[in-house]
Amino acid sequence: MVYKNQDLIRASIMTATNNRRLGANEAPPAIISIFLGKSLSKMLDTLEQVGEDKMTTQEKTALRLGINRIPEILIDNTDRNRTSPFAFTGNRFEFRAAGSSANCAASMIAINAAMAHQLRDFKTKVDSLIDNGLSKDEAVFRELKRLIKESESIRFEGDGYSKKWQKEAEKRHLSNINNVPQAILKYESESSKDALLGENIFTAKELESRVDVEMEKYTKKIQIESRVLGDLTINHIVPTAVIYQSRLLDNLVKLKEVFDKAEYEKLSSKRKDLVRDIALRIDALKDMVEQMTEERKKANNMTDIREKAMAYSENVDPFLDKIRDHIDHLEMEIDNEIWPLPKYRELLFAK
Repeated sequence: MVYKNQDLIRASIMTATNNRRLGANEAPPAIISIFLGKSLSKMLDTLEQVGEDKMTTQEKTALRLGINRIPEILIDNTDRNRTSPFAFTGNRFEFRAAGSSANCAASMIAINAAMAHQLRDFKTKVDSLIDNGLSKDEAVFRELKRLIKESESIRFEGDGYSKKWQKEAEKRHLSNINNVPQAILKYESESSKDALLGENIFTAKELESRVDVEMEKYTKKIQIESRVLGDLTINHIVPTAVIYQSRLLDNLVKLKEVFDKAEYEKLSSKRKDLVRDIALRIDALKDMVEQMTEERKKANNMTDIREKAMAYSENVDPFLDKIRDHIDHLEMEIDNEIWPLPKYRELLFAK
């Protein structure tokens, strides 16, 4: 289910804010994988390796879906891999990729549609095998074995944050989509349509409308964030940086008046570097805000919401991280007393 519908599941959780969360601070990566733990993994590996002709009648009968009693399950007998988007935690599966502010309905629609479609497909395949002369137990076992082998690449037990996993996931042909509009468009992939339209969850028009709504939500979010960031930068950060820079320049002038040339050059070198760094960052911030504003204007003139969302993603959104990087450096350099906003350490440790 997860293997065949990884793009649909990712589309259901991709938003402007969640795209920055995924892959950090106990949030799973954008690569969809599933963690089963040692017990379930061992069971599936055993089923995959054993041949149909090597199983006893009793063993095959144990695979029946209509079991007479539920076997004992050890609660939380796994290490609860917190870097996995989908994890088995002893008595349930957890889907951890939805954003904290998100309505989980979108994810539940995707997961339930995928599950229903997989169960329907499973029954169709089993019925076909039975029609070809296999017993029900043989047919169920053969289809289970095929699915276990087919979906093996989606199973991952290691660190989802590691660079090695990104390379390994690429080798396994697992998708890693960090562009929000591109991820949202996966609602309209063939596999997603098979689940959502095939199970009568949406009509084709409803699915198209859902994609357009998600595109507009993303566009509005980035539009608002870029405007707010531009305003904070030009009206708060840059003026504060200029004030602090002026203080440093005044200090340099006074140092020159007190010390001889050799000693002045020695004492002022670090201050000069700081003045230069602040000046460069001020210029960079002003240029970036102007460029970001121009790109936003271009995107706003687009009438197709999908083209507009893509323009915001490719041409506006990257400025948010670049501008923030310069502001983060200035925050570490400028005096607390004149910094106009709460600093990170104040947000973390203020009581």
